[in-house]
Amino acid sequence: MADCPSCGRSFASERGVRVHHASTHGEPLPNRTCTRCDAEYYSEYEKKYCSDECRSGAVSFEGENNPNYSGGKETAECDICGSEFEYYSSEKKGLYCHTCVNEEPWRHTPDISGENNPRWSGGEQELACDWCDSKVVRQQNNINGEHVFCSTDCQSEWLSEAFTGEGHPNWRGGIEANYGRGWNRVRKQALERDGYECVLCGTSKEELGRNPDVHHIVPVRAFVETPATTEIDAHYLKNVVSLCPACHRKAEFGRMSREVLVAAT
Repeated sequence: MADCPSCGRSFASERGVRVHHASTHGEPLPNRTCTRCDAEYYSEYEKKYCSDECRSGAVSFEGENNPNYSGGKETAECDICGSEFEYYSSEKKGLYCHTCVNEEPWRHTPDISGENNPRWSGGEQELACDWCDSKVVRQQNNINGEHVFCSTDCQSEWLSEAFTGEGHPNWRGGIEANYGRGWNRVRKQALERDGYECVLCGTSKEELGRNPDVHHIVPVRAFVETPATTEIDAHYLKNVVSLCPACHRKAEFGRMSREVLVAAT
């Protein structure tokens, strides 16, 4: 039999008394004894001491008793000011005293300029534009291919010149396209009408070293693909215009509107 210490009620077991006291009197009965002061107290988990005071008085945290102890302090000489200082030993040797760590610019900043940069690729190089010979500065890693241009305009002019005649990938020896009956006649009429010069930029036959190209404003293929017409129907004077090779390429690739070409005839 076990009696309740608060109301004297008897129970068949110690457990019954504890359950009764916690639910009826609102306080659990002590279930442990302090290892240091022998006071009884309640704790839901394993605990040796009734309070932090008893724990601090019973357990020493000095020296080897400290859970962070790693061999105690060692003495070293500061690499900056030369004074001696103490530090806790570890795998890394102490180099700087506390004052220098807080106040001195002891951190080393590596030099990564120029050739010391791990991404160094040769630096800047001064080149000449392949079209106008003006100065061009490029990083070594930004120089791609054989040619360098200072602008897209210079690149376009160079391409126009380089892809003329034999330079064009579709060059087949310079043979005039055979557009069938009527082509040679209308071609000659267009050249005579336009004074043997490009109607857009004015480049003459003498400057080109040959006759200008004669371009169909409405392509021949448009007449061929239509059931009611043939390639011969494309050869009329209002549908052809004299162009230099550069302007001809612009017209062929859609960079020159038909309205502009019609207005030039």
